[in-house]
Amino acid sequence: MAWLALVLLWWAAPAAQAIPGPDFSALFGDSDFIEIIERDEGLETRPTGYVSQDAEPDHVFRIDLDEGQVPIGQGVVYDGFLIDGKLPGPTLRVTEGDIVRMEITNSGDVMHGASIHAAYTQTSKHVGHILPGQTKSVTFRATTPGVFMYHCAPGGHAIPMHVMFGQYGMIVVEPRDKPYKLGADLGQEPDLKLYMLQHELYASGKEAVEGDASYTAFNGQLFRYVENPIPVRPGDYVRMYFLNVGPNLLSTFHIVGIIWDYVYWQGHPEALWPGGQTVTAGPSDSWVIEFRIPPEEGAYTMLDHGVGATSRGAIGLLDARSDADRPSEILAEGPSREPAEREELLGEARRVLSPFGIPDADTNPVPARVDRPVRFGSDIEEVVIEMKGNAFYPKIVEVAPGTQVTWVNEDVFTYGFGETSGVHNAVAMSGPQSFATSMLAHAERDSVTLTEPGRYEYICAPHPYMQGRIVVRDLD
Repeated sequence: MAWLALVLLWWAAPAAQAIPGPDFSALFGDSDFIEIIERDEGLETRPTGYVSQDAEPDHVFRIDLDEGQVPIGQGVVYDGFLIDGKLPGPTLRVTEGDIVRMEITNSGDVMHGASIHAAYTQTSKHVGHILPGQTKSVTFRATTPGVFMYHCAPGGHAIPMHVMFGQYGMIVVEPRDKPYKLGADLGQEPDLKLYMLQHELYASGKEAVEGDASYTAFNGQLFRYVENPIPVRPGDYVRMYFLNVGPNLLSTFHIVGIIWDYVYWQGHPEALWPGGQTVTAGPSDSWVIEFRIPPEEGAYTMLDHGVGATSRGAIGLLDARSDADRPSEILAEGPSREPAEREELLGEARRVLSPFGIPDADTNPVPARVDRPVRFGSDIEEVVIEMKGNAFYPKIVEVAPGTQVTWVNEDVFTYGFGETSGVHNAVAMSGPQSFATSMLAHAERDSVTLTEPGRYEYICAPHPYMQGRIVVRDLD
């Protein structure tokens, strides 16, 4: 028997050695880092999201980056950067372990790009620096469950600028094997999945950089869920996927009359906290929030308990009624509107919010503070205009003939070139005199003296959407 055992051992040893390891070729191709991949696949945490760009995807999402106008409620139109013509962009949903391909098209007039926070792998080399008319893609495996942000990322200085000006959305990776606890407790799926994105809107680049928001909103519209409360029923199990895009302000999200059953930091099912009255979220922070509607009809108010944000638009209602026609989901994206409705809302606007441009007076009868002319008397010898947040500030100045106008660049990130850099200049596009300043890096300045009365329109050559205006006239 001992002899037989030795023979079997001798025979089995090389056979065992010959058994191949996992076949990674379909996912990873002929990667130069296969040793790292094999190590990561065996970790208790999870592998990274890296896969070959040729891997077969489970989901293909196609999004379009552009510039344009969208109504945001309260008679206001936002003129900025958009995704699929919306602010925020579409809600993307996958399951942990899925292979995801993002195809990004730039239909706009300036360079765009993409950053996908759900991708634990290189993205910028695949979908950064997308020129007008180009389409680029990135493929990754969604290995970490949670609630994530995606946003425009051309590169360099342009990344925060394009986020501040409106290009962002939510991507959710649902857990595959470890469900959220309230669903397990109740033995059911949520009655309502509520995807909620909080974000800020700015009237100028300067205010965007400084975090001085004109408005805040849930899902793309001021007071959206006050004007149209979300119907629920007493006893409903609600799961909220909450993301504070920011891009600057802290949110302390609360629902009046509700104490959370469970919350999950970043939406990860293992990052579980019981109870609580608020969730605190900085820019790009997220939570999954689970709760039940109490057995009583009435309105439950959702708000940012930083009440300055609430008063500027971040508030809504859950309307609990026993006969409510409750939806199964609410997505975290801007409203979808038919062309006729959109044109009607644009035509009825009282204010156009354009962080870097000057709205046309005919469509902007009640301009924001930064779009009102700043007048300087004839006793002022020099007027200083800041270049900040890819915008001129003040946008419009009125000066007397002979006044020296000086531009100072206050944008700090001046590496790179073109759209990705904070280097600016001022170039006259129309007016009695022509002028062009030198290219200005941070804290550099240049001046012109305008003696001829008239209206001067000017732009920044590397960032031509930056608009400024000087009116030279006798102010006495």
